[in-house]
This record gives sequence, structure tokens and C-alpha cells, in this order.
Amino acid sequence: MMSRRATRVVRSVLVGHAAPRLFFSTAARELAATASAGFFHVNQGKGAERMWVRFPVMGVRNCSTVALDEKKKTEEKQVEMGSAGGVSGGDKAIVSYWGVSPAKVTKEDGTEWRWTCFKPWETYKADLSIDLKKHHVPVTFLDKVAFWTVKSLRYPTDIFFQRRYGCRAMMLETVAAVPGMVGGMLLHCKSLRRFEHSGGWIKTLLDEAENERMHLMTFMEVAKPRWYERALVFTVQGVFFNAYFLAYLISPKLAHRVVGYLEEEAIHSYTEFLKELDEGNIENVPAPAIAIDYWQLPPNSTLRDVVMVVRADEAHHRDVNHFASVIIFSFLAYASLQ
Repeated sequence: MMSRRATRVVRSVLVGHAAPRLFFSTAARELAATASAGFFHVNQGKGAERMWVRFPVMGVRNCSTVALDEKKKTEEKQVEMGSAGGVSGGDKAIVSYWGVSPAKVTKEDGTEWRWTCFKPWETYKADLSIDLKKHHVPVTFLDKVAFWTVKSLRYPTDIFFQRRYGCRAMMLETVAAVPGMVGGMLLHCKSLRRFEHSGGWIKTLLDEAENERMHLMTFMEVAKPRWYERALVFTVQGVFFNAYFLAYLISPKLAHRVVGYLEEEAIHSYTEFLKELDEGNIENVPAPAIAIDYWQLPPNSTLRDVVMVVRADEAHHRDVNHFASVIIFSFLAYASLQ
């Protein structure tokens, strides 16, 4: 036997849903058909006037809901178009997911800032007075390993690129931008594990990686790499990233020393680049716009000016990484005496 509650449920289903379809009389069906339009009439006795009563109909409610849904979808589509760069709500475009327009950034002269990869407060003037001939003489065993590792990597690069210094610089920067990111990432994780500060080294290394990436973005405007050179970037970056990652886990001193010698080779390559420009073997084209804004160069700057500031950046990275290697070595020596 069914329980009292189950009986009520069955009765409500039969009365509320089945009855209008199965148990209506012909008159009731006519009344229902009339009511579907939103009105029904009641005869108050024979000869009496018909009285029309208005009441909300489910069908009308459903139609209005559909209309609202369509309107909502249209508004969402307009927002999506605005976030993709289209125009929504007049002439104003919504350019973010939350519908908040970004702040307008301008240069010092009031013109609109057109770069999204860096902002005006991240630009600077390179220090061209830095010593370019400074060299760290390898003394320890790890220093010698780092030095000869970098020297051995230079020979295949010279054979492959020869005097195509624009593409050589492009390849160099795809490699040089890896160590700072790897080192900063590992120091970041170490800081989280040990609940201690990094002494500012995380930001220093990440800034180095960003600076090297901007070198690449600049030379991409100058050198048009061929398809096999792009394929080589995938290969070299994949191998170097994993090799440097393991080297930093094993010996951060060795890893920073490798980068220091790598930057010394970069200085040498850019010096040769400048010689080719001065001799007229490479056309001294106007500097890319991204380089002019990033290094705050004069508007009439040339490729030679760009190479000069990039070489100065590499000299700075050379000193930072050699210094980091010395600091790490000194810390390990101090810790071994405790």
C-alpha cells in the first residue's frame, strides 16, 4: 500500500498535469484554448454579459523569459566583442573581462604609449661607460668547467651563423633569457620552502630575464630568421633549459659562472657586430621603434646605437652573475666552517 505522502504526490501529478490533457471536457478544452491567449470569459447566468478576466499565462511567461534570455545573450555577445577589440555600447569599447577600460598611458611628450610588453616607468638609459674588457680568470675547478663549456659552445655557433650577426644575436638572446628565469624560479621556490627572504636576488634574476627577452624582441625587428633557424631555437632552448635547471640544482655557483662567461662571449659577439656595421658590411638601418622607447634613445637612432646599448646590458649581466657566483662560493665556504 502506498503511504499517505506518496498518495498526495500522485494525486497532485494527476490533477496538475494529467487532468488538463486526459480529463477535460470539450467545453473545458475550449475554455483552455481561449485562456491560452491570456483571457477567459465567465457567463453569469443566461442573457448576462460576458466578463473577460485577464490573468498571467504560463505560455506568456515562458515567452518573456525566452526574450530576456535572448537579450542577455545579445548583451554578453556585445561584451565579448568589446573585449576582443570591437565596439559595444556606442563608441566605447570594453577591453577587459570585467568591463573596465585600462588606464591611458602616455609618454612624456603626451603621445599615446603603444607598447603592452613594458611601460614607460620600466624604460631606462643604458650605462655605456661600463668596462667591456673585464674578465674573470678561471681559478677553481668549477670555474674552469664553466669557462671551457662556454668556449666549446661558441665553435658550432660560429660555423652555423658565420657573419650573420643579426640572426646570431637572435639565437644568443633566446638562450641568454633562460638562466635568469630558471634561477629566479628556483630561488622563489626555495624561499617558499624555507620561509626566508631571498635578499633581492629573485627580482634581480627575473629582471635580467626580462631584459634579455627585450633584446630578442628588438632583434626580431631587424633580423628575419629562416625556418630552420626557428627550428634550431626550439632545439637549443629545450636542451639548454633542462641542462641549466639541473646545473642550478647541483651547483648554483657553477650555473652563475657559466652565465658570466656566456655574457663575456656575448660582449665579444656584439663587438664584432659593431665592426661589421662600421665597415659597411651590414646596413646601419634605423633603430626599431621598440628599442627607441625601451632604451630612451633619440628618435634618429640607428642599429649601431641599439647594438651599443645591448652590449652594455650584457656587460652588466656579466658582472652580476660573476658576483653571484662569488657570493655563493663565499657563503658555502663560511657555512663549512661553522
